[in-house]
Amino acid sequence: MNIEKIHLDSSNEDYELIKTKERKPIKAWVKGVTLESSALQQLINLASMPFIHKHIAVMPDAHMGKGTTVGTVIPTFKAIIPAAVGVDLGCGMIAIATSLKATDLPDDLKALRNAIENAVPVGAAFWRNDLAGNHPAQKPVNQAWASLSDRWEIIADKHPQVDSGQNRNRLQLGTLGSGNHFIEILLDGADNVWFMLHSGSRGAGNRIGTYFIDLARKEMAKNQIHLPDQDLAYLSEGALHFDDYLFAVQWAQDYAHLNRQVMMGQVIAALKGTGLLPEFTAEGQVINCHHNYVTREIHFGEDIWVTRKGAVRAQLGDWGIIPGSMGVGSYIVKGKGNEQSFNSCSHGAGRTMSRTQAKKKISLERHAQDTAHVECRKDEGILDESPGAYKPLDAVMAAQASLVEIVHKLRPLVCVKG
Repeated sequence: MNIEKIHLDSSNEDYELIKTKERKPIKAWVKGVTLESSALQQLINLASMPFIHKHIAVMPDAHMGKGTTVGTVIPTFKAIIPAAVGVDLGCGMIAIATSLKATDLPDDLKALRNAIENAVPVGAAFWRNDLAGNHPAQKPVNQAWASLSDRWEIIADKHPQVDSGQNRNRLQLGTLGSGNHFIEILLDGADNVWFMLHSGSRGAGNRIGTYFIDLARKEMAKNQIHLPDQDLAYLSEGALHFDDYLFAVQWAQDYAHLNRQVMMGQVIAALKGTGLLPEFTAEGQVINCHHNYVTREIHFGEDIWVTRKGAVRAQLGDWGIIPGSMGVGSYIVKGKGNEQSFNSCSHGAGRTMSRTQAKKKISLERHAQDTAHVECRKDEGILDESPGAYKPLDAVMAAQASLVEIVHKLRPLVCVKG
């Protein structure tokens, strides 16, 4: 398809309307931010799928992804695209305000960062044999796993290919992972201290997602269905693997939700144990929201599937979290219930560079300058997550003013990366 053949209508004050012949419309909240041509081509391919309901909604953090654009809300009727849901199933955010104030924090924040890193395995690390005896994480991890284990056995018995064995799923509960996952200490406008983290379903979600993406591709080949991109392979209601996929995805989304809860408990306990902070509470409202998931919702009078690939649900009054890159800060928001976006908003700032490009273009000096106000890693291994690799968060927020109300703007003090 030739991108030049699209029709762009900018008359709506909230979003760009992109139309192509014989495809569903695309409504993109990208005014004031860049939508790269590669992402636009993915969106056009997606709009050609016959089961898209009404239109596709594109968030201002949109950028090229695997098969489908990250930052896209995909409404579908009687079908789901597994690659659009992705492999970090249930990935999302959790945040909580504490009773601490800025003045309660030590001048040197490195000890707080070290305490978090010692309490939560990051990167490829998991509990291995450490989660035994009286390890402080043992009880919450085991409690969380107890609520997941029965359903996991059903999945693994029917689809043994998704099971890595060695009790790996339990041992990855309460671990951060890598990439853009992070743990932060932040301040709001009133100098209240917040804790926040970003993670998902770890290896279990990855194996489930990868496995069913492959099954969907095989389904397309078997039925001789030709697609503009093989990652648009789909499973239809009533098809052989559809119900099993839904069951496994819901399990992975529940795993991700619990994983964030367990880690937040570990962070709170670790910081209380440093002896560097006064007694504090972190018992207020906990915001825990997915931004890579699929769910059933009613929109425009139809009961449909909604895939949010890098997007947060923003129904009227919904609390949400929109993080920026390390060093930039984050927003706590409330949804405005904008039906044209299928009640959704962005999940972050969105990348402007691939990880490979960022490592080539961003110097250590620039990274150190951009994160000078944050206690965080300042080595070459983190350059792909440096602020320069992402869109300006304030521009992203301005582009979605019709989707969310800003409640708090948070500025980061400590950032732990996977």
